[in-house]
Amino acid sequence: MQRSDIPSAGYRPGQRPARFRHQFRPGKLISGLVVLGTASAYTGDATGAWQVPAYAALPVICLGLLLAGAASWVAYSVRRRRAARAASTEK
Repeated sequence: MQRSDIPSAGYRPGQRPARFRHQFRPGKLISGLVVLGTASAYTGDATGAWQVPAYAALPVICLGLLLAGAASWVAYSVRRRRAARAASTEK
């Protein structure tokens, strides 16, 4: 039985497959990095290495989520425009 994620014809080891398993989602990357950064800042505060105010997490996470939403919207718009352009050239 053939696997659907590996192309059967023309694929050589070390060569990139024509399709990837999933699309790049920049919003998830940005939101993950913001939450990890906030967590590391509070970890540094808990160990005594830094002084982070208690109220700093809420605005940082809110701005990070806003930035992630904007990046997701831009990526969606680009993906939608690319799909529309490909559909118009198929006919």
